[in-house]
Amino acid sequence: MYKFIISNLSNGYFQFSLITKDGSIILKSESYVTKAACENGIASVKKNAINSNNYILKISSNGKFYFYLKASNGQIIGTSEMYLSQTKRDEAIQLAEKHASEATIEENIDIFVL
Repeated sequence: MYKFIISNLSNGYFQFSLITKDGSIILKSESYVTKAACENGIASVKKNAINSNNYILKISSNGKFYFYLKASNGQIIGTSEMYLSQTKRDEAIQLAEKHASEATIEENIDIFVL
């Protein structure tokens, strides 16, 4: 099952990651000041991930592939991992489109992410 993990960062902020059933990270959020704001970010991903027009396809300066997921207002709500191929990036987008809306939410407050 796919899930969102909410992490408490070392600076007291919150961040979420969308995780596949095998534990791979598809998408990470920005840092949020409050847990409620982080949960709102997850709700936005669940709503916007199903629309392929909300993905911005990118290539990094070192030739790796990644994407941004944006909300309907244009704000970026998540950034993918870096992928070695366009195919792998596109597969990650397909997984997000298919599974984000039904992903469960878990808290991981005992592990601090830097």
